[in-house]
Amino acid sequence: MITKNINKFLTVGLVCCCATATLSSCEDLFEPALENNQDISEMYNLPEFARGIIDNAFLVLPYDESPTTDVATDDAVSNDNDNNYKKMATGSWTSQNNPMNQWETRYHAIQYCNLFLERCDDVQWDYSSESLNQMHKDLYKGQALALRGLHFFYLLRAHCGKVNGEMMGLPIHLASEEGSSDFNQPRNTFKECIDQILADFDEALKYVPAEYGDVSLSGVPAKYTSIGGTDDEYNRAFGDLQRGKIDGRMIAAFKAQVALFAASPAYASAGAMTYERAAQYAAASLANIGGVAGMDPDGWHWYANTSYIENYKFTDPDPAEICWRGNVGNSTSFEENNYPPSLYGNGRVNPTQNLVDAFPMANGYPISNGASGYDAANPYANRDPRLKTYILVNGETQGAKSVVINTAADNTETLDGLNRENGKSTKTGYYLRKLLRSDVNLNPKAEKRHFGARIRYTEIFLDYAEAANEAQGPKANVGGANYSAYDVIKAIRQRAGVGGDNDPYLEECAQSQDKMRELIRNERRLELCFENHRFWDLRRWNANLTEAARGASITTNGDTGVLSYQYINVENRDYKDYMIYCPIPYSETLKWSNLLQNDGWQ
Repeated sequence: MITKNINKFLTVGLVCCCATATLSSCEDLFEPALENNQDISEMYNLPEFARGIIDNAFLVLPYDESPTTDVATDDAVSNDNDNNYKKMATGSWTSQNNPMNQWETRYHAIQYCNLFLERCDDVQWDYSSESLNQMHKDLYKGQALALRGLHFFYLLRAHCGKVNGEMMGLPIHLASEEGSSDFNQPRNTFKECIDQILADFDEALKYVPAEYGDVSLSGVPAKYTSIGGTDDEYNRAFGDLQRGKIDGRMIAAFKAQVALFAASPAYASAGAMTYERAAQYAAASLANIGGVAGMDPDGWHWYANTSYIENYKFTDPDPAEICWRGNVGNSTSFEENNYPPSLYGNGRVNPTQNLVDAFPMANGYPISNGASGYDAANPYANRDPRLKTYILVNGETQGAKSVVINTAADNTETLDGLNRENGKSTKTGYYLRKLLRSDVNLNPKAEKRHFGARIRYTEIFLDYAEAANEAQGPKANVGGANYSAYDVIKAIRQRAGVGGDNDPYLEECAQSQDKMRELIRNERRLELCFENHRFWDLRRWNANLTEAARGASITTNGDTGVLSYQYINVENRDYKDYMIYCPIPYSETLKWSNLLQNDGWQ
């Protein structure tokens, strides 16, 4: 039944492409041919149909480059009362009402991959050349293997958990299913799942190049030249036009992500991964850009490099910061959602005081440290430059006309002030800046190009730093790297203008694994804020999920004009201890007796 439904779904695209021709014939309106339910065997002689199967696995990747899940953490709240992540964070999360659910979509994508892998060797990809036929076969097989591993990772992250105290994974599907298949499968162990994901990635590396791009004949691998392959053929299969698809660099990053996830405190009891191995995987990924020396100096604000973005062509190599680019195109959706209301935005994502307080002073010390020089009466002065780059604080400018934004509670001139209008104004005293272009004008609407990022190398640097510190401490070179966790954090802070040349607070943390752990986690929080990491990081760390989201109520003394800052509780978080792990859908556990729910969930 699953196969039949997928076949029908896949043919919709082919039908739509011919819609005009089809509707021009009256008799077709009454013919069964209009339904065009092609059998899966059609893929053998129709490479477009075969590619459609694997393309569907690409299309349903769970990448949303808007900062949605952050509003379910201590980093942000939403001013939209109907936001599902807001409801989840404030006590409405159940196995029947789960915004984090990945079950159906990920398993459907895995079904696409399995259908494809079982048949791709028999597809006639190209009739003109056996060498080009083999190249296309390798290209799409590698993509399918990598996608199966990636979809299963996202499924595992969203639904693994403890059953009777034992860390468990999910059913592994390595073959396509049909109506007669046995769907009542027990859960595989967590370690078996991690091993299978990494095995898929390793197998994919046999087929895809390290990086797509046009080459001369000397760059064509011997396995293709030995069967008559030419540079023109290789460039058709693996050249510039393939940029953006999964390649060896991306797979190396996937492995680093999976390894750190599996080694983390919430999953370590399964024995699936060590921090040494996780550091090794991250180091292997970073070797593709030359390690710390290859860190992009502009990587911390890649989304605002407007000159590069405007001139970018899809066949261009990506900037050094980007391992896997996301959507690239003209839009105003981020700005419409998150600009303040005076700039015709909806102010949706409101950063919290919790996150603001996590940014250190420019000298590198936390604001709670006596050596920081923090001035509570002037709280945004001399701070880490990333603060005002990522968060719109009171008195700063935004928009194409550099309008000063007043977020004060006593602002009566615009709707930008604290809680001025429900569903429009900030609830925390802050608006979002990160990921937005500050040169967008919403009235009249003028679209600008945006460059999305699915994986940034900064994330992999932070993966390495965390794993290396946990494995051997702050200053050890781990996993074949010629740099340490300390070296990574120093480079990240220096490029953002934090800590100066000596960075005394970093030097202090470098004397203690525990203090370095705290600093690494905080740097991760800052660098990756609003990129949908915080929700998952808190859970894999077994960290506190219930810290209330706070904000700033700013008022002005009428006589002196001096601003007063009062910190307020904005939104309580209502997570139970077992919510470190997400649930399996309730409907699935009802249907299948062998599929056991995670502890604590109904």
